[in-house]
Amino acid sequence: MVAEADLYARVVYRCVIGSQAYGLAEAASDVDRRGIYLPTADRHWSLTGLPEQLENHPTQEVYWELRKFLVLALKANPNVLECLYTPLIEKATALAEELLRLREAFLSRLVYQTYNGYAMSQFKKMQADLRNHGLVKWKHVMHLIRLLLAGIGVLREGFVPVKVDAHRDRLLAIRRGEVPWPEVDRWRHSLHQDFNAALETTKLPERPDYERVDAFLINARRLALSEELP
Repeated sequence: MVAEADLYARVVYRCVIGSQAYGLAEAASDVDRRGIYLPTADRHWSLTGLPEQLENHPTQEVYWELRKFLVLALKANPNVLECLYTPLIEKATALAEELLRLREAFLSRLVYQTYNGYAMSQFKKMQADLRNHGLVKWKHVMHLIRLLLAGIGVLREGFVPVKVDAHRDRLLAIRRGEVPWPEVDRWRHSLHQDFNAALETTKLPERPDYERVDAFLINARRLALSEELP
C-alpha cells in the first residue's frame, strides 16, 4: 500500500473526461478523472515492476504509467486522446505541459479505424439486442453517436473536439430514450458517410509522429532520475 501511495504521488497530469467534459453531465453524473504518472527511475528499473495503470474505483480515477499512455495515444485510443484535449485540466506539471504541446503528434488516420470501427461494431450489437430483446442502453447509444461526431471532427479539423455544444440537446434526447431507433440509426448511417468523406479529404498523416513521441519519452525517463517531479 505504501508503494502504491508513492506512485500516486508521482502523478504528473490529472484531468476530467466523460460527461463533465462533453457538456452532457446531469446532477447525478460521475466525475471521471484520468491522468499519467511517472515513476522514479529506481522504481522503473526494479524487479518488482510497475502497474500499467493505477485505479481508484471509489473516486473514479485512473492514471496510466507514462509509456502505456503514450502507446495508447499513438494507437488513437479515444479515451486517451480525449485526455489530451479535454478543457478540464486539474494538474499539469512542466513535463505534462510539454506533452500537451506535443498532442498533435498523436493524431493520424488511425482515428478512422478506432472511432469508426468501434462504433460500427457496437451498433451491430445493438441492432441484435433490439431484435432479440426489444431494448438498448440509450446512454451507450448516445456515446457512440458522440464518438462518431468526434472522429469526424478529428479528421476534418486536426484536433479532438471534446465538448458537444452543437449537438447537446439531440444527444441528451437520445440518452433519455426520446428519439425512435430508426431516427437514431439514420443519423448513424449519415455520420458513417460523413466519416468516409472526411477520411478522403483529411490532412492528417497516415501515421502518428512516433519519433517525436519517442524522444519525449526518453527525455522523461532521464528526468525521472531526479526525485523531484518533473
